[in-house]
Amino acid sequence: MAFSAIVRRATSPTARYSVEFCIRRQSVRSLNFAPLRSLPTGEILNRGEGSQPPSSFLPLARFSSLLSKKQAADAELIQIIKSEIKCADEEHLAAEEIPKGFPFEIQDEEGSNIITLRRDYLGEKIEAIVSMPRIEEPDNIEGVGDGDAGRAGDEKINQPAIPLTVNISKSKELNLEFSCTAFADEIVIDSLSVQRKDESDDGVLAYEGPDFNDLDENLQKAFHKFLEIRGISPATTNFLYEYMIHKDDKEYCRWLQNLKQFIEK
Repeated sequence: MAFSAIVRRATSPTARYSVEFCIRRQSVRSLNFAPLRSLPTGEILNRGEGSQPPSSFLPLARFSSLLSKKQAADAELIQIIKSEIKCADEEHLAAEEIPKGFPFEIQDEEGSNIITLRRDYLGEKIEAIVSMPRIEEPDNIEGVGDGDAGRAGDEKINQPAIPLTVNISKSKELNLEFSCTAFADEIVIDSLSVQRKDESDDGVLAYEGPDFNDLDENLQKAFHKFLEIRGISPATTNFLYEYMIHKDDKEYCRWLQNLKQFIEK
């Protein structure tokens, strides 16, 4: 009896519709997912992304490109530096021998753009700081265009010159300091000051005396003689000019070598 009732419900129109609907839904679901079953998991994940590489790959590619450009630029720079070193070595002049009777001991430190001269002279200590040669310009020469002084100044324009500072001390208290410019045939005193070694820096500007060119002419000549007797003469500075030219070439070559070593690391 119960079995007959079940058969009747299954064969009724409503039951047939429910069974057909379920079969149709199952068929549609199978059609929708059938292509996915045939694809590997990795292809499913990448489907729809085209040929774009993973996002994590992009910074690596950019870094590789920048590294290649840096290496190419560095290699080109190293070749140019090597060529410059070769030219500098070919133009490098032999060092001048210190002449006999040269009155000073020369202290020349590697990598420095100055040398220091020292000597003792009859109870005085003399120290001179010599800088690299330079070409004098009109703005650096006083009296250009003013009569005889102007003509003398005009002759010094574009001439090589050596700046030097001379310090002369007799005791522990006082010393003289001359700021000079040495040309081929003369030494010009730019300034002269008297200094106390025990002066404290209390913010008060010490009186350094008048401008040297404002001193009496005889007094100026006497101070030139004063320096010449102590070894600061054109004969000394002419040798120093050649010495400093050689030092400039040597320091330039060393500077290029340091550049090359830095870039190669």
